[in-house]
Amino acid sequence: MAIEVNGKSIETDEEGYLTNLNDWEKGVAEIMAKEDDLELTDEHWDIITFLREYYEEYQIAPAVRVLTKAVGKKLGKEKGNSKYLYGLFPYGPGKQACRFAGLPKPTGCI
Repeated sequence: MAIEVNGKSIETDEEGYLTNLNDWEKGVAEIMAKEDDLELTDEHWDIITFLREYYEEYQIAPAVRVLTKAVGKKLGKEKGNSKYLYGLFPYGPGKQACRFAGLPKPTGCI
């Protein structure tokens, strides 16, 4: 499978995650969000950027519980809770946000 971003064909696996993490650019997240009927806001980008930084540091995509705690520590309690994160990423803040961020599927996600 593949998505078209800025005239480039970018390979994804059967669940829509990038097969090559280095192919990520902001346009990837925008196309994926459009496919999920979402428009990315600054709040979405805060989480996407956070996830990319987390992955760069730890080399792992966090599961939802870890994501929630880590977001709370860095961005504040009002953003570090499941209700806020599911409001932004209704298909699951772990799975959907990591996919938009160009990261692998988090461990423990079905």
